[in-house]
Amino acid sequence: MFASQMEHMASGQGFIAALDQSGGSTPKALALYGINADSYAGDAEMYDLVHAMRERIVMSPAFNGSHILGAILFEMTMDRTFGGQASADYLWEAKHVVPFLKVDKGLADEAQGVRLMKPIPGLDTLLERAKAARIFGTKMRSVIRSADRDGIAAIVAQQFELGRQISAADLVPILEPEVDITAPDKGECEQILMDEIGKHLLADTFDGPIMFKLTIPDVDGFYTPLIEHPQVVRVVALSGGYSREEANTRLARNPRLIASFSRALTEGLRVDMTTEEFDTALAESISSIYAASTT
Repeated sequence: MFASQMEHMASGQGFIAALDQSGGSTPKALALYGINADSYAGDAEMYDLVHAMRERIVMSPAFNGSHILGAILFEMTMDRTFGGQASADYLWEAKHVVPFLKVDKGLADEAQGVRLMKPIPGLDTLLERAKAARIFGTKMRSVIRSADRDGIAAIVAQQFELGRQISAADLVPILEPEVDITAPDKGECEQILMDEIGKHLLADTFDGPIMFKLTIPDVDGFYTPLIEHPQVVRVVALSGGYSREEANTRLARNPRLIASFSRALTEGLRVDMTTEEFDTALAESISSIYAASTT
């Protein structure tokens, strides 16, 4: 199964759906979906509601491997089912979509212009559970807010350190050192980030396939050298707060960079839509993101 999933991920046409909203981002995702915070009491109800939203998305006829290469899941989603089948199994067996797992536990306070990841206690145990659940790879996010070289170097070092741990567990890590789209020196941040990533790849500090999830760059084609690196399976782009239209426009100017959108993917979907309305809106979203990812 791993070999066929790797082939699909490395050479397939499409994008990655990010369905991994965590505790901090779930209320906002639900609000955009039309479910306000006063509609549920406590985290348990909140997570039930967001899982119902995710299940509705992945079980739609519009959601399938002809346009979507992979899907990133929240830990609680990995432990649940879609249509009565274990979530990762459903994605691959029913939809031909490769399952990934978000493993980070959120962001530390800002220092040196960046927000590193908080410690991830029990990561080895989580990776064992992911393997047992037939997850293909993982994703973890940290954030760059200004062009502080030491801060960016620390972010990249942390990402690669955890990436090695994940690779040793026979999972494919997606490193996500996001550059904040509102950073006044965004372009400089991206240059330093690429320099630091290059140092790690050139130093052969990582053994195994690797992926990156990065902010759409200011300079078109800027990530091409990374995309072409023989160790890199795929470089994917987050929408980062851009509208879907703007994210698609920017993405389309970057050959072989593909989307991994969350909020932009679900933009316009509402809980009160009929099945036909929902499936039509989702199909339009997927079609537009696919087109931007394959231009």
